[in-house]
Amino acid sequence: MSEQYPARSQEAREQSGRDLAIMVYLIQAISLFTAIPFFVGVLINYFKRSDVRGTLAESHFRWQIRTFWFWLLWTIVGSLTWWIFGLGYVILAVNWVWVIYRVIRGWLTLVDRRPAYNHY
Repeated sequence: MSEQYPARSQEAREQSGRDLAIMVYLIQAISLFTAIPFFVGVLINYFKRSDVRGTLAESHFRWQIRTFWFWLLWTIVGSLTWWIFGLGYVILAVNWVWVIYRVIRGWLTLVDRRPAYNHY
């Protein structure tokens, strides 16, 4: 006989999704000092995306995934242009500040139980 487990309640799904999103925000914050965790965080986002569909965490996962891809793009651009009168260093610095903004803003909206994106 196979044991039947009750379906997870929406409240449990919401809490699990928030916990995962908080963990990824923490990983992204750590990534400001070493880039490797950023890749771990985005993998968590992609592998767990179906688990958070329809929850508050879904918008935060989208926010985190976009943060990763734009961080990667501007890191590559900055790394390839460092020799042009320091332009790359400026790009990398702005990118670093932008990631700080994204992590803090996302984390604060999640703590307030609001979606990462405001829809007007």
